Amino acid sequence: MSDRHEHEHHHGHAHDGEHLHDHPHQTHQAHPPHASHTHPHSPTGAGLRHRLAHLLKPHSHETADKLDSALESSARGMRALWVSLAVLGATALVQAVVVVASGSVALLGDTVHNTADALTAVPLGIAFVLGRRAATRRFTYGYGRAEDLAGIAIVLTIAASAAFAAWTALDRLLDPRPMAQIPAVAVAALVGFAGNEWVARYRIRVGRSIGSAALVADGLHARTDGFTSLAVLLSAAGAALGWQLADPIVGLAITAGIALVLRDAAREVFRRVMDAVDPALVDTAERALREVAGVRDVGELRLRWIGHRLRAEVAVVVDGEATVREAHAIAVEAEHALLHAVPRLTAALVHADPAPVPGAADPHLALAHHTAA
Repeated sequence: MSDRHEHEHHHGHAHDGEHLHDHPHQTHQAHPPHASHTHPHSPTGAGLRHRLAHLLKPHSHETADKLDSALESSARGMRALWVSLAVLGATALVQAVVVVASGSVALLGDTVHNTADALTAVPLGIAFVLGRRAATRRFTYGYGRAEDLAGIAIVLTIAASAAFAAWTALDRLLDPRPMAQIPAVAVAALVGFAGNEWVARYRIRVGRSIGSAALVADGLHARTDGFTSLAVLLSAAGAALGWQLADPIVGLAITAGIALVLRDAAREVFRRVMDAVDPALVDTAERALREVAGVRDVGELRLRWIGHRLRAEVAVVVDGEATVREAHAIAVEAEHALLHAVPRLTAALVHADPAPVPGAADPHLALAHHTAA
């Protein structure tokens, strides 16, 4: 009887509390919605309803019955993108009209940056659409990493807008010109701040909700745009006082603000591309696994983002005398605990190792030469 066991489930967590099991043999079991996740060993009524759902809910083999929460989260991301695109597009249009009338380079830099921010919806939208596609024999993990590519495109867009803002400000600093339509510039600055701050709050909230680093980075980008729009007010105030250099100097300050958000966005996207996760998530996963009955220890534990979804791979130590069925049951409970404890975790691969016996050879010894550096 083998004492090693590997078990994998794919789960989707919908935002209304519903989650599903997608087993390798293509059975799908949906649980009724509940207000919050309860641990399977909990004696509460919610836990009882959860266990009864496991027993009583019939299985379905129909593809149409697979309610994948990844589709729901992608749909929310798409909605956030198009709504913010409309708001920022309208904001940039108002500012562009004022730029033509006033000739303000500070407002020009802000307008260009707002336009670039609106256009970042395009690569993100493509990424969310690709992320809905099912895994194939070539892309066995699916297309979720397209979001990381979109994040890189956003970082490059921010960098390009910073370079353009710096160039226009330096040009006006070397060749000062008076600003026209100063009140209109001030109003356009306020419009820019209001539009960007609303979009920033919306994108960040949705991005964090669905676990999209690219959407959060885009929201931070919009927030910085809002503060740079306020900086244009200083440019208008300086021009009203007859200080022509106020406009290009504020333009350079806006460039500095763009550079700061570029740094933050690049760091976030770099970490995601390099499979970095919050160490607190690893701690949470380990605690959940150690509370599972039958798990004696937790070995190697890995978490990685695939788009805005997490995937886990873990080895747990079980009793070496456990049967395959007993080890399987422990692995199921371990996976179940992970899915309840770790937000946005949709898949887990659990490997059961037998507890070591004193004097016995390591069962993984045959693999040592494959993992050596």
